[in-house]
Amino acid sequence: MLLRTFSTAALFVTVLSTVAGAQTPIPAIAAASKAMGVDTLTSITYSGTARNGSFGQSKSIGDPMGPVNVTQINAYIRTINFAPPATPDALVSRATGTTVPPTVPGAPSPTPGVFNQNITGTQASGGWTQALNIWTTPWGFVKGAANAAPNSITLRQEGGQQVIAYSPANLKSPSGQAYLVTGYLDNQNLVTKVETRVENAVVGDLPVVFEYSNYQNLNGVQVPTRIAQRQAGLLTFDANIMAATPNPQNLTQLLTPPAPAAPAAGVAPQPAAPAAPAAPPAVEAQMLGPGAFKITGNYTSLALDMGDHILVVESGGSDARGLEVMAAAKRAIPNKPVRFVVNSHPHFDHASGLAAAVAEGATILTHRNNEPVLEQLLAGPRTLTGDSLSKVTNRRTNVVEAVADRDVRRGTNGKVVELHHVVNEHSDGMLAVYLPAEKALWTADVTVVNPTPAQLGIVRSVVQEVNRLNLDYNSWIPAHPPNPDRPLTKADVTAAAGAN
Repeated sequence: MLLRTFSTAALFVTVLSTVAGAQTPIPAIAAASKAMGVDTLTSITYSGTARNGSFGQSKSIGDPMGPVNVTQINAYIRTINFAPPATPDALVSRATGTTVPPTVPGAPSPTPGVFNQNITGTQASGGWTQALNIWTTPWGFVKGAANAAPNSITLRQEGGQQVIAYSPANLKSPSGQAYLVTGYLDNQNLVTKVETRVENAVVGDLPVVFEYSNYQNLNGVQVPTRIAQRQAGLLTFDANIMAATPNPQNLTQLLTPPAPAAPAAGVAPQPAAPAAPAAPPAVEAQMLGPGAFKITGNYTSLALDMGDHILVVESGGSDARGLEVMAAAKRAIPNKPVRFVVNSHPHFDHASGLAAAVAEGATILTHRNNEPVLEQLLAGPRTLTGDSLSKVTNRRTNVVEAVADRDVRRGTNGKVVELHHVVNEHSDGMLAVYLPAEKALWTADVTVVNPTPAQLGIVRSVVQEVNRLNLDYNSWIPAHPPNPDRPLTKADVTAAAGAN
């Protein structure tokens, strides 16, 4: 279970204030609690091996567990305390293990690391995104359902299983909507699946599903030895569990992260200077040429006058940024609609502003490798987010348009914008935008100022593609500008690509 969490002891007090004597409104929950060994369970630790994918950041957006994105977690161990924490800052869930990151062609061999997911009582009671990591476990679901308000629980039959749903108390989504958690019980009273939804800038109401199978009795508690997590229907995590201990005597030790490494001998630790709050960068449109504008704000978009409409390149990494980009584009090119927005690639830090673009009435242009999944992600309900698209009535369908490896857009005013697919290991649906009149090339996630060894492979791949396409540019415009920002030239790019 690897979703992040925002959750305080209030949730735990609400859910578990009467663990021993709770009145269960649905006999199925009491049967499941007894069958799974939950009646006397206050904490659990379990271990095995796991794999963690890159949801929203994978090379192929529809394959988070692809070979260049999946991280192996060895000696995976997870511990959960279902009881109220001693203090709000005490951990109630901790997962760790040694990691083997994926090997990426063109990048140095990965360095093994350590996986850590620590959830405090404050986090677990402050938001469902983190709390669900506890209450969607098979034992957490049973406990949560057993202590839910009787009038909040529903029961139905589906496919030979009992389906129980309830809303966790004291947690609301950004829109004010209640969350819902639904569990499925088989004919042996074992939890086979738990599903819920959380807010997400791209997906809206993001479906999160945990599947549990191959149960074994481990030290008196029923434990699924196979766990799979899916987000938006895509597999993002799986684990093989080989051992488990209910109510471990060393619970405090299991929930205590290791101390930070000591400084080198003779080196006194230096206190960190408090960082001065940075002023938000100005969002403004700077002219690149007639009808071509660079939209600033620590994230570079483009606004292009196509005669009877505006074409925007990249709406940014949040709904707020998307709204700012749409407004800046219309200020720079007044009295014209934003008809198209180019998405460089569907990683969520570049797609989280697309909801604002769709709310504006624009069609999203993306490479054909991304189109089916991106269309699916943007099409779902948005009852939880409270974002700009959730406020649109009569929402359009088919808002994403696929483009080929080379796509030339010609405005009614003669403006030409070229979209080119550039092959690289970062994203298999990456588009670069070339403005022939300005001799400018806009790219995303291609770092040409002090690239790290891992970034260098991407730089070289994209430069090779640009050279193959014979794109004659003088100005290189990155979506993520250098700090401090400065104009980048073809010479800068050539030098970066030739770095050792």
